[in-house]
Amino acid sequence: MHRDAPTRDIDESALSVTPPKQQAAGVKAVTVALERAVEEMGVIRTTRTLTRLNQRHGFDCPGCAWPEPSGHRRPAEFCENGAKAVAEEATLRTVTPEFFARHSLEDLADKSGYWLGQQGRLTHPMVLRPGDTHYSPIAWDEAYRLIAEALRGLDSPDEALFYTSGRTANETAFVYQLLARSFGTNNLPDCSNMCHESSGAALSSSIGIGKGSVTIDDFNAAEVIVVAGQNPGTNHPRMLSALQKAKEHGARVIAINPLPETGLLGFRDPQTVKGLTTGIPIADDFLQIRLGGDMALFQGLAHLQFEAEDRAPGTVVDREFVDAHTAGFAEYEKQMRAVDLATVLEATGLTRAELDHVAKLLAESTSTIICWAMGLTQQRHGVVTIEEATNLLLMRGMIGKPGAGVCPVRGHSNVQGDRTMGIWEKMPETFLAALDSEFGITSPRKHGHDVVDAIRAMHEGRASVFFGMGGNFVSATPDTDLTEAALRGCALTVQVSTKLNRSHVVHGRTALILPTLGRSDADLSADGVKQQVSVEDSMSMVHLSTGRLAPVSDQLRSEVSIVCELAAELFGPDHPVPWTTLRADYDAIRDAISRVVPGCTDYNAKVRGRNGFQLPHPPRDAREFHTTTGKANFAANDLQWLPVPQGRLILQTLRSHDQYNTTIYGLDDRYRGIHNARRVVLVHPDDIAELGFAEGDLVDVISEWTDGVERKVTGFRLVAYSTPRGNAAAYYPETNPLVPLNHVAERSNTPVSKAVTVRFEPHVHTV
Repeated sequence: MHRDAPTRDIDESALSVTPPKQQAAGVKAVTVALERAVEEMGVIRTTRTLTRLNQRHGFDCPGCAWPEPSGHRRPAEFCENGAKAVAEEATLRTVTPEFFARHSLEDLADKSGYWLGQQGRLTHPMVLRPGDTHYSPIAWDEAYRLIAEALRGLDSPDEALFYTSGRTANETAFVYQLLARSFGTNNLPDCSNMCHESSGAALSSSIGIGKGSVTIDDFNAAEVIVVAGQNPGTNHPRMLSALQKAKEHGARVIAINPLPETGLLGFRDPQTVKGLTTGIPIADDFLQIRLGGDMALFQGLAHLQFEAEDRAPGTVVDREFVDAHTAGFAEYEKQMRAVDLATVLEATGLTRAELDHVAKLLAESTSTIICWAMGLTQQRHGVVTIEEATNLLLMRGMIGKPGAGVCPVRGHSNVQGDRTMGIWEKMPETFLAALDSEFGITSPRKHGHDVVDAIRAMHEGRASVFFGMGGNFVSATPDTDLTEAALRGCALTVQVSTKLNRSHVVHGRTALILPTLGRSDADLSADGVKQQVSVEDSMSMVHLSTGRLAPVSDQLRSEVSIVCELAAELFGPDHPVPWTTLRADYDAIRDAISRVVPGCTDYNAKVRGRNGFQLPHPPRDAREFHTTTGKANFAANDLQWLPVPQGRLILQTLRSHDQYNTTIYGLDDRYRGIHNARRVVLVHPDDIAELGFAEGDLVDVISEWTDGVERKVTGFRLVAYSTPRGNAAAYYPETNPLVPLNHVAERSNTPVSKAVTVRFEPHVHTV
């Protein structure tokens, strides 16, 4: 029997701390997943839902973008956090107009994101008009008219912002960017701007395409797999199964991370009887690196590769590949030979023995994959760090061969597909020209705003309409106070959502909540035919997703319907884009995609294949590099790293195990041993003592910046933990206020949430 939504909010005083777990997944993960699912959905709905999750004729998990296996899929092809994500979406709890009548905005504004999300699925479109204290129901047609009037009343199309969450499917993303460009703006900020934009910038420069070059099958052919700045056990749990299989085929896994994450230390595969009871270590080697030291590590390893080449000429550097397919190698070699290993050791906190050991493994490997996530991308020097990782692979010819390549592991389930479909403020001319030719429109060529620039535009009064297609913009972005002030200055904010979140209580003068179908919900056309959407995973595989659950309300509309119906109202019947046709038949959208989006020819036919289809990747497929030089480019970068100021720490923000991005499933970070609370800071016990505190002390955390401006979050509990000396970790979004808007990665404009200089002050209780 499912339970009602909780009425009480987080009680931080209920914190309990236990030793971190040594094994991930296993029986406990299965138990937790089923308990959460039954609690939210009930037994029957749980059975109907989980048996269809990640199956060929079912629906795609709305959680991470890890690919499905290319061969046989097991009946339970999902992980604990995937089950939690589906339970959140398929819950029987509902947020009705009566809920909003009971709760004023003032009341809801005091609730945590956890409490808001636990209330259930939104059931009706709601409006908040100027001066209102409560949201009230609004008809869909009236909501569309309100949005259209606001957009038509702008002095410039660039005063509107069209934000996208990475859960948006390809068909929605395509018509959404078509709406924005038909309206006259490239203001298409999306969640990728805050996570993997650094990957795209680095890889586009190095190899000519901002995507990973490996497939899931490459893991079984790899000799060495490097996992850097990533916590698969919580953020991409199904990756652990792929790593386990890779080890069975002889691969060696090297984990590089400031925290000893449980999933990489031990894994019990819940899909097998043996795995439920017997765990295996995933990481053969664990390098506990200091925050911001990854670039130094990759340069140090490169220096040692050249030393190994000198000892055995022709055995380390792949001269044939370098000469035929790369540019800039001579300058790169000169710079790497000059690297000071003493500085590398200081920057990384590692030992020379650790450095030599990993360098030897890389020098002897014939097939190496380097994986990474936001631990690398959300650094000031994130782009050049990823370039250095790519350099390491290029010098050894580890691109375009089995078992080797770059593997940025995306988070949101379709964040990569959204970019492919045109959700980017800087789409190339070839895409815009094809879009214009297909639909008879004239797309703007002026680049639009990314997330950081969108917040700045709202704050400065240069944008006044914000349209959010999914996600939780307020809680996902940095500089929370500034972001909230920016949104409150808008004339209109619109949120297309499945569930209540903080972005609904931080609103413009007029605000709309438009309830939409989730990935698991059945989406029927007007004549009762099931519609299907498609998604692209981290490895460029595109496949269909078909929801089957009865929606919790007859007022829910698909994201495609919302976009197309709004566009029909905004542009009128004489607009060249056939919005009504696109709304009625998603095959018509895919036909248009096949003529506009590179690599998507015969989209409708190929996506219906047994495993879908893989988009082209020239470096992987043919060792072709569509860069400015026509070759893969080595980057010669000056070393950057993060010294720790006296009396201060470098803080990283991260997720708990009971969390997916800004969605809080529960209050137990089980693997790290943190229970019933979220406002904690993980610090090395020697640092706690050296700073004059004791474990369990309540502190305020203050971030310091070169402009002299400080930011503060209050009432955090110190927890002794195995972090590198001088480093600390705490959960987001609670610590997002510490990250200023202008603290971004060079070249990618990605907020730097993994390198925040902080100090602690004793927390003083106030009445």
